[in-house]
Amino acid sequence: MFGFYIALAILLVLGILLLIFRVTRLVGIVKGTGEKIVTDSNNVNAAMMIVFMVLFFGIAGWYSYVNFDAYDQPVASEHGELTDKLFWRTMWITGIVFAITNILLFYFSWKYRYSAKRKATFYPHNNKLELIWTGVPAIVLTWLVISGWMAWDGIMSEAPEESEQIEIMGAQFQWSIRYGGVDNQVGDYDYRLIDAVNAHGQDLSDRYNFDDFISNNLVIPKGDPVLLKIRARDVLHSVFIPHMRVKMDAVPGMPTQFWFVANKSTDEMRVEEGNPDFNYELACTEVCGGGHFSMKKRVVVLEPAEYAEWKIDQKSWLSKNPQYLSQVPENLKELALVTAGINE
Repeated sequence: MFGFYIALAILLVLGILLLIFRVTRLVGIVKGTGEKIVTDSNNVNAAMMIVFMVLFFGIAGWYSYVNFDAYDQPVASEHGELTDKLFWRTMWITGIVFAITNILLFYFSWKYRYSAKRKATFYPHNNKLELIWTGVPAIVLTWLVISGWMAWDGIMSEAPEESEQIEIMGAQFQWSIRYGGVDNQVGDYDYRLIDAVNAHGQDLSDRYNFDDFISNNLVIPKGDPVLLKIRARDVLHSVFIPHMRVKMDAVPGMPTQFWFVANKSTDEMRVEEGNPDFNYELACTEVCGGGHFSMKKRVVVLEPAEYAEWKIDQKSWLSKNPQYLSQVPENLKELALVTAGINE
């Protein structure tokens, strides 16, 4: 509270100083000395423009250089290499235009500051200039938009049939991950079946649910397509795997999906980063409540053979919760026992 009063006092002092400056300037104009005041203040403003430009580009350049690695995380997916290429292409083009435009803006503010000896030139129109500053940006932007659209069309295309199917469900405040089991088919669900144990609402009248299993981590194979089937149980969430360049919203009542191919295993990335404790991360980028910060999961990328071994070792959800066999139709019970690996 004490800091608030100090800040308020500083603002009041600055306001008073500004009022004094304005009154002094008006008095000068009334006395006929206003032109000199305008010239002096204009020179100061023009000089401050140059100072601000140097400080802005200097600090921005230094900060970007020092923190570049923190923001530019290494890419670990096939489509991520394409999106990074598009991103940096756009950044270079817009960055160069931004730098040139602002340097000229600040420089002209100084060069063409007010002077009683100089008269402004009236320059109403120039067809060639209009064509250049309209046509060139239009061509460049069209190229960027079309190349981006083509990349997006490929990334969001239909997933290959052999894709590893994984369901990711967001709920305040955790991710729940379900695999399609040996048949690689994620079973159907019904939100009305959700309870404290059946978090995904698995509908056991669908035989594809019998071998589905739950994992504490998102484990995926390197080099094989992975299809994430994404949904939310309560509010908006958003699946984000930064190194894979994966980002897709989880919307209640509207399932979404995203497929990709990881091209660096966790072990390979640990060597590349020089960090034996490195782990990929699944996070939520949609503020979903007070516990939003806790919506994290470890992502493990294994070699195909290691992944196959890991998957075989997993036990089905139904085998861990045999009390739900009562929800299996009688004509599918025998199949459920065999598929889920339940010995009665």
